[in-house]
Amino acid sequence: MKVSELIDKTQQTAFSFELLPPLKGNSIQQVFNTIERLKEFDPKFINITTHHSENIYREDMNGVYRKTNVRKRPGSVAIAAAIQHRYGIRAVPHIISQGFSKEESEYALIDLSFLGVNDLLLLRGDTKKLDQQQRAMDCHPHATGLQEQVNNFNNGIAFDGSTFNPPEVSFTYGMACYPEKHEESPNMESEIHYTKMKADNGADYLVTQMFFDNSKYFAFVDRCRAAGITIPIIPGIKPIHLKSQLTVLPQIFRSDIPEELEKALRECKNDDDAKEVGVEWCLQQCRELVEHHVPSIHFYSLMATESVYRVAQEIY
Repeated sequence: MKVSELIDKTQQTAFSFELLPPLKGNSIQQVFNTIERLKEFDPKFINITTHHSENIYREDMNGVYRKTNVRKRPGSVAIAAAIQHRYGIRAVPHIISQGFSKEESEYALIDLSFLGVNDLLLLRGDTKKLDQQQRAMDCHPHATGLQEQVNNFNNGIAFDGSTFNPPEVSFTYGMACYPEKHEESPNMESEIHYTKMKADNGADYLVTQMFFDNSKYFAFVDRCRAAGITIPIIPGIKPIHLKSQLTVLPQIFRSDIPEELEKALRECKNDDDAKEVGVEWCLQQCRELVEHHVPSIHFYSLMATESVYRVAQEIY
């Protein structure tokens, strides 16, 4: 049963969350610990982020710093399979178009198909840390190109146009949407246009970028419905847990911080105070979302597992 069907089958607002793969060389146990902490709330799916390689500078034996290309968090495919096998919970790895060639994306699809992981979240990914070589590789500049590749794969067409036997179980997938407009969109009309393109071309559901003002989510959903977008639009929520996130989150994710939340965070003396403010604000958001019968709430739990647990205790 695919993610959209799991959500539709749930009588109340469904629960899901996102995980960060461990750093290279670290144990998967931290991933399992997070799942153990949150599984009591019956997550319908668990997302696993994917990360392209980055350039870092390392000092050699002669004291010279040399540039090295390193993937700090490999293993999303394997982690997705391990989660699904160990817990029986639908695992949804991110597949990103930037920083991976079309051929690399195809091999990821082949491996996931072999492992029985058939749900994906298709994203463009962060382009800010791509080097010149990565920007020049044969990849999809946008997630809609990756979407076309997955659709072709389901039909037995490889990235190079050759054909093969289609997978026994086709991939289904969700995609991202932006209630406050993607940073590169010139206006909301353009944002709705590309959101509809994703839905029309086969996305089963959409997950929003994090937001802290529910009115912007509701307005976005209304505009999507008016444009003929009928698939589920899942709100993505993150409880603030660090005082610094007051400025960091708007800078990275272009998410506005409402004035009331901003004032409360500025009055915090430390991160413990900020965590309490974040939990209370997140609770208010989630209660209102549930009252509006949203199909599911997706939690960005990175480094905030305990805050998500406290919110979920009250909501689910």
